[in-house]
Amino acid sequence: MTDITVDLHAAVPAYEQIRRQVAGLVAVGTLVPGDRLPASRDLARDLGIAVGTVQRAYRELESTGVVTSRRRTGTVVAEGTGPGAGSRDPRPALVEELRTVVARARAAGLTDETILDIAHGVLRGPDAAAGASADR
Repeated sequence: MTDITVDLHAAVPAYEQIRRQVAGLVAVGTLVPGDRLPASRDLARDLGIAVGTVQRAYRELESTGVVTSRRRTGTVVAEGTGPGAGSRDPRPALVEELRTVVARARAAGLTDETILDIAHGVLRGPDAAAGASADR
């Protein structure tokens, strides 16, 4: 599995950082249905955080249908998630467009943090409310 990292000094709680990273990896197809996530205890040890923090991230992911958890199999990416999950799923094309934009931004010398700041600004901009309600 792709490495998950946590910035303990960030304003975003560690469980939310984990949730966002896993959801993002599923959204772009790096993690696919059936892929197993690390055991809570193992990931917590690797990140230097409490097991309960990882468990909360996994619960949040499970509540939104991104993963499923079972006693014997652990936590796995749920079926029907990721790009191409629906016949009219726009995510594969969107992922390619975003990769192009990120490559252009990096080539222009922008840091990943700046790119994310810009993306967050766009998401919260004047058209954000209309876009969020259209997704529901």
